[in-house]
Amino acid sequence: MQTFAKMQDKIYSSASARIVGSTKAIVGLTLTVRGLEAVAGIGSRCRVFGRKGAVDGQVVGAQGADLCVLPFGAWDGVAVGDPVELIELDDMVYPDESWIGTVVDALGQPLSSYDRAPRPRKKSTRAAQPPKAFERKQVGEKLETQIKCVDVFTPLCRGQRMGVFAGSGVGKSTLMAMLARNTDADVIVIGLIGERGREVQQFIREDLGPEGMARAVVVVSTGDEAPLLRKQAALTTTAIAEYFKSQGKQVLLLLDSVTRFAMAQREIGLARGEPPTLRGYPPSVFSELPHLLERTGPGRQGEGDITAIYTVLVDGDDMNEPIADAVRGIVDGHLVLDRKIAEQGRFPAIDLQKSLSRMLPGCHSAEEYEITKTARKALGRYADMEDLIRLGAYKPGSDADTDQAVLLFQTMSPYLSQGRGEQSTAGQSFAEIYRMILQAGIEDPLSAFFAQDGAQGAVPQAELGATS
Repeated sequence: MQTFAKMQDKIYSSASARIVGSTKAIVGLTLTVRGLEAVAGIGSRCRVFGRKGAVDGQVVGAQGADLCVLPFGAWDGVAVGDPVELIELDDMVYPDESWIGTVVDALGQPLSSYDRAPRPRKKSTRAAQPPKAFERKQVGEKLETQIKCVDVFTPLCRGQRMGVFAGSGVGKSTLMAMLARNTDADVIVIGLIGERGREVQQFIREDLGPEGMARAVVVVSTGDEAPLLRKQAALTTTAIAEYFKSQGKQVLLLLDSVTRFAMAQREIGLARGEPPTLRGYPPSVFSELPHLLERTGPGRQGEGDITAIYTVLVDGDDMNEPIADAVRGIVDGHLVLDRKIAEQGRFPAIDLQKSLSRMLPGCHSAEEYEITKTARKALGRYADMEDLIRLGAYKPGSDADTDQAVLLFQTMSPYLSQGRGEQSTAGQSFAEIYRMILQAGIEDPLSAFFAQDGAQGAVPQAELGATS
């Protein structure tokens, strides 16, 4: 028995078989490996043993017997001929309830202290396939955000995917924080992709705050990290949201930003030899985008939903640049933040004429939709005449519709401005905008409903709140 026990100890203590190749060439971030082509495939993990220590990488391409490997850091100290070992690490994360209120990195490793849940834990793959079209539920009921512009003009429903398009410094992060604090969701999963290191703690402590962090999981990959990690952070964020969705929870996913995910994929694609196409983006970028975005949305029967907000950092405020154009065609609506509106001091700086929700008109009640439609029409009239009004070329009294539009804009614009901690229910917002429409002298949009019911006068605020 003692002999058998000694043999068993030696078996358990002996190292498992190692599969090792060698470094053939290093060009930029691309490391070429020879000797692993028979056992390694796309997505396999490798460990390169250089003079300054081991560096992990991932296989992203293959050409003949040569494998293209990119690092999760940098190839400092690695030289030609250094050994490259294939490591058995699956592409999984293991989220659970204990992750709520914590911050993790692109690979799911904790950046803040938390108590790990005991095993077994459910695996979630970063590269999961989107649900099939006929397996999904339909988009659910309206989700109240308590942001006036959003609830009235671009409503959000459970399972909807919305894009936030803006240039730098126009208020994307502040809008995300307001959505995280105000929106009714069981769990909030936030991905900060390529973010400035200085702003990570500022966003968590000041913008998100303890109230938002109490039900949030934050995934962070700063802009100084390798492109593989920035891409992995977006996949990890989505995988965590999918886990909580599978537990029947309503999940709000906030990803900032899709543009930096696309830039990371561009670096990866160019490193493995893909030809650049639109503005230097290789074809793989435009195949990866729908794969990432389609993973969110309504869940299967018995599951929760993932309501997703994706920010898009538009290049030079060009809303038609390739990434913005591609994302706009995939998501279910878009919010456009305008720099001119921000410079006027109105936040959130949402351009109501350029923003829309594809859930309308079904997302609103009939009364709410009439109020929204009337307000949009009047604000559009003001936008058409704005330059003439500012130059003094328009004489008040020349056109009744324009005069009414000017009065509505003058009262509605300051009302739609909303501070970071300010909240307004959808019912209150509709009631106030309805009152402003009547005060501006615009024809009552609800007169037809009064005629049907035999009622007279304005709709009480409480009644509007009930319809929302």
